[in-house]
Amino acid sequence: MEQRAVVTAGTGGIGLETALGLAARGFAMTVVGRDARRGAGAVERISEVSTGGEPRFVAADLASLGEVRALAVRLAAEGPLKVLVNNVGAMFAQRQRTVDGIEATFAVNHLSPYLLTELLLDQLRAGGPSRIVNVGSAASTLAKRTFAAVEPPGGYYGFHWYGRAKLANLAYALDLAERLRGSGVSVFAADPGGAATDMTNGTLNSPAIVSPPLRLLWPLVRRRFERSTAGPASEAARSSVAAATDPSLHGLTGLLIGPGAQPVPAFRGATDPKIVSDVLRLSRQLTDRWVGV
Repeated sequence: MEQRAVVTAGTGGIGLETALGLAARGFAMTVVGRDARRGAGAVERISEVSTGGEPRFVAADLASLGEVRALAVRLAAEGPLKVLVNNVGAMFAQRQRTVDGIEATFAVNHLSPYLLTELLLDQLRAGGPSRIVNVGSAASTLAKRTFAAVEPPGGYYGFHWYGRAKLANLAYALDLAERLRGSGVSVFAADPGGAATDMTNGTLNSPAIVSPPLRLLWPLVRRRFERSTAGPASEAARSSVAAATDPSLHGLTGLLIGPGAQPVPAFRGATDPKIVSDVLRLSRQLTDRWVGV
């Protein structure tokens, strides 16, 4: 039977490199993205290295919770799932809202993978032993650790809000690992480190994405960003591929896999009971209408 794997935002950058790594290890790959042209190009590249089933592209705008729901229904109808890599990520220079009226940074980076994962748990259990991988970011270390509401207090700074959404998703992943312990489904988070991708080549060029104190140090901060994002996406994908496939992780769960493809300590706040509780409450509140549709 085919070993099915899904990678969201898998048509370029770290997501595509992750899909290539999984396909070379025998998985039948499904990559999710918005652009059919990029999707076709990704499938062509994956086909060149695939040792499993025929790869394919599925179109979905993961900023829309309705489309996330439709994607989950489609994937669930195809049967057991071995690997789900929630790679989707986006940083915005200005505050935006999704079609659902939710702040876009939180919706794309946390609510989308949260809802997709929750809706596919039965298929992941059926495919066990299986793995869920949530791709995070070290930007979480500069995030406001408050989740009483979708938007934190204070001004909008894209980099910090991105880190906060990724922190929420890490807290969810580690809590989910405990919830699923013993079920045959392992849950990992992956920190890719830095890589030159469409996101880092665009948004990170603007000092407006960081808070005023950091803007004073912008030349230094920008040089640090440039050094940390200079590596290839293939290198940054190592943590995701390891989290999804490394046999040394068999039977383990609830770990953050760092850029060196080895477990590292979780970012501060991700295991704080108050933060976890608030993240879960907020996540359920904002996605409940889509769970029972």
